[in-house]
Amino acid sequence: MALYARIIIMFLIGLQIDFPYLMRNIRVAGVIACGSSLTCTIFAIVVTSFIYQEMGGHGSAFTMGLILVVILSNTASPYVIRFAHDLRFASTDVGRLAISSSLISDSYAVVLLIILQRHNQKYDFANWFVVGLLYLFIVVAVIYVNKYIANWLNRRNRNQKYLKNTEIFILLAILFVAATSVETMGFSSIIVCFLIGALFPRGGKTGRTLLIKLSYVVHNFILPMYFGYSGFKADVTLINSFRNFIVVALVLLLCIGGKVTGTLAACFYLKIPLNEGVLLSFLMNLKGHIDLLALTVGVESKVTSSQIFYNLMMAVVLINSLIWGPVIAFMVRRESDILGYKHIALEFQYPESELKLLACVHGPRPVATMIGLVAACKGPVNVAITPYLMHLIELPEKTKTNLLYHQKEEDELSDDDNYGGNDVVEINEAVDIFAVETGVIIHQVKIVSPFASMFADVCEFAEITRASIIILPFHKHQRIDGKLESGKEGIRTTNQKVLRHAKCSVAILVDRGLTAGTMHTSDSGSLQHIAMLFFGGPDDREALGLSKRLGMHHHINLTVIRFLHASEQKESLKANTAQGEEDVLMAISDHDPDNEADNIALTDFFNRFVTSGQVGYIEKLVENGGETASALRDMADMYAMFIVGKRSRGHSTLTTGMSDWEECPELGKVGDFLASSDFDLSGSVLVIQQHRHSRPGDDDQ
Repeated sequence: MALYARIIIMFLIGLQIDFPYLMRNIRVAGVIACGSSLTCTIFAIVVTSFIYQEMGGHGSAFTMGLILVVILSNTASPYVIRFAHDLRFASTDVGRLAISSSLISDSYAVVLLIILQRHNQKYDFANWFVVGLLYLFIVVAVIYVNKYIANWLNRRNRNQKYLKNTEIFILLAILFVAATSVETMGFSSIIVCFLIGALFPRGGKTGRTLLIKLSYVVHNFILPMYFGYSGFKADVTLINSFRNFIVVALVLLLCIGGKVTGTLAACFYLKIPLNEGVLLSFLMNLKGHIDLLALTVGVESKVTSSQIFYNLMMAVVLINSLIWGPVIAFMVRRESDILGYKHIALEFQYPESELKLLACVHGPRPVATMIGLVAACKGPVNVAITPYLMHLIELPEKTKTNLLYHQKEEDELSDDDNYGGNDVVEINEAVDIFAVETGVIIHQVKIVSPFASMFADVCEFAEITRASIIILPFHKHQRIDGKLESGKEGIRTTNQKVLRHAKCSVAILVDRGLTAGTMHTSDSGSLQHIAMLFFGGPDDREALGLSKRLGMHHHINLTVIRFLHASEQKESLKANTAQGEEDVLMAISDHDPDNEADNIALTDFFNRFVTSGQVGYIEKLVENGGETASALRDMADMYAMFIVGKRSRGHSTLTTGMSDWEECPELGKVGDFLASSDFDLSGSVLVIQQHRHSRPGDDDQ
């Protein structure tokens, strides 16, 4: 049963691991893992002869040395992953780096475990080589078979939300056959199961079903039973003599000292801050996985005349776990400033940096446009993006209590509930098609909640995932005749509350349907024309920050349109460029901090994107809101999408009078004008609000 538990645990870890992040940061994670593991290896080699004599060993000293190396150098990746998720820092850079480093450290321990097993079986080199080739063949064959079966299951019965239990059983049977075959050959199946899970096709209902089904079973039953069983095997009553106490204390100190010293040295080399390095070193101390297997091998090979060595080392693992669990929990809470939600506005992010965004939908209607926008935000092919799609479903108050259903949603007790109806199937299919076409995996989440508290679920999830921006659907949708029709008032209320309470930037998408599904067509040579309207202020600068990413996309033709008052012509970028300045430096007419920030942001944008020809730039000189409205009407049919900030700088004369018939204050003056039924616009509108700690005058939200 322990073997079967390990198979399922490592397969699920492979399914859940952020493999692209691991590949992007393999050097950093590898240096940390090597630093901690190699230091512990040296300590183990030094102390082996002493412990061998104290334990009265009569077997191979080399075998005992290998066991000690595994015990000291191993980091239990299941423990690290569980801690990171339970303490809610798995999506931080420190959390993801700790998980990646622990997996590499685990792999090092598994390699040592394989050497330990093969050494005891006395195989010659020829047998090693043949069995090793067979091992690789099984791994590669299962990976390709899983890929073929998963793709076939995804195409089969498209109207199903999830796989049937019989289909899941077939996939798990393949996994168990491969793992037990490897174990029969004398190798550990841990790496095999992890690789099969990590390289399993993520897109489609096959991967989605396995994640949902296995997560609940593993986290609530298998993991507690597996580690509980391991703990019961430890007999701490044997620490009843000074000699045994010295052995346990020495190994425990070497475990702690080796991991802390090696990890901190690696972090110093990588220039990682000390407080993050200390937390990483503590997380790398978690044990209770591979080391248990190594001890079992040691007993079978009869390293000692009794089980004293086995029981003492089990006590070391148990005491180590008891120490570091509370210590890590305390430190995570104490270091909430580095592990907490630190929002960096898009205005200050490099467009090549990883983007985390949360897109929300209430039904399948805006999904295509929302997914297209996700693809556009990715920018170049080599830029990382971590998108989440949250399906928001209204929970009628009279049906179930909020708390009761949320427990069901988190644990996925049943897939047979009808919440979301056929909408779930349509959304899943759109996401799966997108994953096939672009290779970008969108993580799906379903939240069922009353409208009164739905905003809290959105804000909390954005905080957990460290999202840079939340994209919400407008409460109106387009009819066949092109007019916008109001939906549920609860959707609008949710948008207003998210705008007020979110700790990151928030965007509202007014979907007019014409951009649906056209932004992510990788084979199409057509361009999407998008306009970014810049009036000034922090929200417009945030919109400009997002536009940088869109402008780098090879299927998007972005034009930044800056609106200037006729009296501000001296701030014109074009005028300054025409004067022959080597770097565009804009004249600052006053000491308004917002005005200065606008000038700096636009100058940087102009120098990098406009002068290189990646992005178009237009300046519109207007006197008042009437001329601004007229200019917007003139370009109504020219662009597939308009991007604008929610609030322009101060009380700008550029928008004076545009809010006289304001219908949706949550869109701002310009956004409300573009989304109004009286404005004949064919393109979608994206209104962005930058997160600010205090926003006086936001009572309209």
